[in-house]
Amino acid sequence: MASTPRTPHRGSSRVFGELSPAQWIGSVLLLGAAALVLAVFVVLIARVLVSLGPVREFLVSYSGTYPLPEAAPLGIPAWLGWQHFLNSLFLLLVIRSGLQFRRERRPDAFWSPRGNKRRRISLALWFHQAIDVLWIANGVVYIVLLFATGQWMRIVPTSWDVFPNAVSAALQYAALDWPTENGWVNYNSLQQLSYFAITFVAAPLAIVTGVRLSGVWPREAERLNRLFPAEWARRIHFPVMLFFVAFIAVHVFLVLATGALRNLNHMYAARGSVDPDAFASDPTGLLLFAASLLAMAAAWIAARPSLLIPIARLFGDVKQR
Repeated sequence: MASTPRTPHRGSSRVFGELSPAQWIGSVLLLGAAALVLAVFVVLIARVLVSLGPVREFLVSYSGTYPLPEAAPLGIPAWLGWQHFLNSLFLLLVIRSGLQFRRERRPDAFWSPRGNKRRRISLALWFHQAIDVLWIANGVVYIVLLFATGQWMRIVPTSWDVFPNAVSAALQYAALDWPTENGWVNYNSLQQLSYFAITFVAAPLAIVTGVRLSGVWPREAERLNRLFPAEWARRIHFPVMLFFVAFIAVHVFLVLATGALRNLNHMYAARGSVDPDAFASDPTGLLLFAASLLAMAAAWIAARPSLLIPIARLFGDVKQR
C-alpha cells in the first residue's frame, strides 16, 4: 500500500511545499546557473546569425518596427499609467494568493456566503477570487478606454509586417544589439505582439479557466462540464500564471535596461516626446515607480489573515480554526 504523504505541521522546516528552504535555495541557484549558460549560448548563436550577409539584409529590410496607422494617437495618456499601476498591483496579489492557495495544507480560516453555509472555501481562495474580480473590472475599464481613445492601434497589429519585424527585433535583442525605439511614438513589433498576447490571449485564458474552477460555475450543467472539464482548466490556469510571471520579469528588465528614466516617464508620468533623448534625465517617473513599488510591497505584507478576515466578514461568514 502506498504511504500517505504527511501534512506539514506548524514549525516544520518544509514550509515551501515538498521542499525545505535549503532545497529551494539550491534549486534556484542550479536553475539560475543553467539559465545563465543558456543565455550565453543564445547570445553567441545570435551574434553569429546577425553577422551573416542574408541576415544583415533582412535586418535592413525589417528594422523591428513598422509604421502605425495615421489615426494612431501619439504618446501615452495619464489614464494608461494609472491602469498600468492598478493592473500590476492586482496581478501581484492574484499571483500571491494563488500560490498561497496551492501550497497551503491546513487553512487558518474558511469563508462561506451567508446564503449558502454549505459552500465553504479557504480564506486564501476567497481572497484570490476577490482580487480576480478587481483585476477583471480594471481590465474591462482598460479595454473600453483602449478602444475609445485609439490606443488599441499601439498594441494590436495592423499589418502583416509585424511578424518579420518581430523576428528582427528578437534577433537584435538576442545579439545584445537592441533595436532603437521610442515607446512614446511606437513599440517595436516584438513588444506589440507581447502586449497583444498578454491582453487578448493570456488574460482571457486566465479569466475563463478561473471562472471554471470557481464557485460561480454551474456545477449541475453536465453538458457544459463535459465540454469544458475542470481538469482542463487546471492544466491551463497555472501555466498561464507562469506566463504572466515570465512576462513581468522580462518586461521589468527591459524597461530598466533600455533607458529606465525615459521609459518610466512614459509609463508612470505620461511624459515623453518624439525626441527619444527627451526626459532621459527627468526623475519624475522613477519617483512614481518607487512609490508604486512601496504600495505593492505594503499590499503584499498586509494580505494576511488578521486583515483579510474582517474584510471577508463583510461579504460572508468566516470561521477560524
